[in-house]
Amino acid sequence: MPRKGREAAAATPVPAARVGPYAIDPLELSITRAAEALGVSRKTLSEIVNGRAAISPEMAVRLELAFGKRAESWLAHQAEYDLWQIEQRKEQLHVHAFKRAA
Repeated sequence: MPRKGREAAAATPVPAARVGPYAIDPLELSITRAAEALGVSRKTLSEIVNGRAAISPEMAVRLELAFGKRAESWLAHQAEYDLWQIEQRKEQLHVHAFKRAA
């Protein structure tokens, strides 16, 4: 049975690391050429492709304009992963729940 939601986030790579396999690699683009087309620096795109930086809303729009996959899709994957990451350490947040009066 396929994993869904947050379980899937744990089993998948950082969403930003999907940029290469889903957008750049099929077109056989270099990081330099793709960065030029996106209007960003080679360093910026390299950090995203290598999972060292997240996909921002602006980058999601750039990716949509260049490669066609909807910005909302890039951001949904990123948000799901980000939420999974924080849930792994939610006990460290030291938040106390409010109790409703009966």
